[in-house]
Amino acid sequence: MTFDFPAFLVLASFLTGGLWLLDALVFAPRRRAAIAAAGGKTLTEDGRPIAKEPVLVEYARSFFPVIFAVLVLRSFLVEPFRIPSNSMMPTLLTGDFILVNKFSYGLRLPVLNVKFLDLGEPQRGDVVVFKFPLDPRTDYIKRVVGVPGDLVGYRNKTIFINGEPVGQLPVGTYTGVGSGTEMTGAREALESLGTVEHHILTRPAAPDLPFGCQKLAFGPVEVPKGHYFVMGDNRDNSNDSRCWGFVPEENLVGKAFAIWMHWDGAREGFPIAWSRLWDGIE
Repeated sequence: MTFDFPAFLVLASFLTGGLWLLDALVFAPRRRAAIAAAGGKTLTEDGRPIAKEPVLVEYARSFFPVIFAVLVLRSFLVEPFRIPSNSMMPTLLTGDFILVNKFSYGLRLPVLNVKFLDLGEPQRGDVVVFKFPLDPRTDYIKRVVGVPGDLVGYRNKTIFINGEPVGQLPVGTYTGVGSGTEMTGAREALESLGTVEHHILTRPAAPDLPFGCQKLAFGPVEVPKGHYFVMGDNRDNSNDSRCWGFVPEENLVGKAFAIWMHWDGAREGFPIAWSRLWDGIE
């Protein structure tokens, strides 16, 4: 277990809530009894409080509701993330701030990561945030390409699911902006994956499986039970399942569903792209 922000929220909730509860059950009644014994007076003859609430309890009572609300919100409803790379272009750009639905695939206890309510499973085409299998301290975002039982292959810039090619409709040549300028000139296409239509980028001259990304080098692979095969929409600039394998179900964090802010200091002029605010993620 790593001591990350969720662990901090859980610990802070226990400390502040526990202190507040202990005071309410044990020490507050004693203070009230002392005031009652003094005939209802709260101050002594020389002006000192008869039973003053400790400062630590005041802080705990003030901070606990806020900390606990943030813990519940981030753990069970929605969590914000920032996109740090171009691997999901053109769907997501460097500098996008996104929201992730935490209950689409079930609810898990924070820190312990134990699922206690099953509400659904990832579908082909979902954009998911997950703990990187090789370093669970790092969050990754990719698109689900293969679900358990699927036979996934990739050749000539085309995904094959159970032997059938995933359809692509050429869109044209991509023009990148800001941090994505390096992708100017890439081929853009509209891909139909499951019920989801989304845009992808490829460079025809780039190898399908570059050095270090050989999981599909010997043909299609079957996605095992409880795992998912994921890829970036920027197909030739993505560190994904082609490189390191499947994503275990317990590593899933949630389903990305909206962009609430975009800030890219590499953009010409103003760094905020207003047109991307509150865009849905397909």
